[in-house]
Amino acid sequence: MQQPELIIKTTSELTPLELLTIMQERTKVFVVEQRCAYQEIDEADFNAHHVYLTLDNNLLAYTRIIKDSDNAYIRFGRVLVPLAYRKKNYGRQIVTATIAEIHHLYPNKMIKIGAQNYLRSFYESFGFKAVSDVYLEDNIPHIDMILNGGH
Repeated sequence: MQQPELIIKTTSELTPLELLTIMQERTKVFVVEQRCAYQEIDEADFNAHHVYLTLDNNLLAYTRIIKDSDNAYIRFGRVLVPLAYRKKNYGRQIVTATIAEIHHLYPNKMIKIGAQNYLRSFYESFGFKAVSDVYLEDNIPHIDMILNGGH
């Protein structure tokens, strides 16, 4: 069986087709499926690192890495696995690859995420610790979590 390919590129390195595929999947999941009307493609995308898995030209999983607004942390988010590829361990693979890339690009920097609360134990399995109360973001319960650098 063919293995998925891990691709990591900055926004400027993406081909137009790669960029459109990523934006299409993000919109499907975060705007349509989760019924959230918000600016899905935002300023952070201009300087993001995009981490994704593909197989036979299909996007299996995706995240983006961005710097925190106060530069104290590195963040990743927009974690997605398209509906057709869920329950196949691609979420775990993409988060593992994303954490490894952050440690490579930003050694010893802490990672901060705004996780959907129902995924709290998933992120705890990577070593993330909750650092906030649950809050609503686009009417979805979220929690801030941190992973110390140097793992």
